[in-house]
Amino acid sequence: MIDDTELLARAEALVAAYTSAKRTIATAESCTGGLVAGLLTAVPGSSAAVERGFVTYSNDAKAEAIGVPMALIRQHGAVSEPVARAMAAGALAASRADVAVAITGIAGPGGGSAEKPVGLVHFGLAVREGAVRHLERRYGDLGRAEIRRAAVADALGLLEDVVRD
Repeated sequence: MIDDTELLARAEALVAAYTSAKRTIATAESCTGGLVAGLLTAVPGSSAAVERGFVTYSNDAKAEAIGVPMALIRQHGAVSEPVARAMAAGALAASRADVAVAITGIAGPGGGSAEKPVGLVHFGLAVREGAVRHLERRYGDLGRAEIRRAAVADALGLLEDVVRD
């Protein structure tokens, strides 16, 4: 888990807000490897707000656990807007959650290319009976830990937006 006072405070506020709204969260994480779910579940009482988390690090896991079509991964690559959207929609479909956030990216230090550099992260956000949203971030090559931390912060931001609406 991330040892970060600011992120933990945001997670505590999110858990309280989702609990109060009687809404639940699912996560589908690739490059963050479960850090969002881990941060949320570090909060006492989080079981009222966190329904489940999927760590879908491999392409096979994305397909098998949350139904991302392999054809979509082959066509666009795992780190892409269509796959992030499909991950969020798939996590929502494979859970009882009201909201699902998905993260797929290149945290480095290797694995990047000119088209998809280290620090590129795509997010998907699915809400029951709503459109799937997308967010793209290009953090730059900040180092693996900092890219993952930034991705967690942005995922929390997406979840915060939903509970404010």
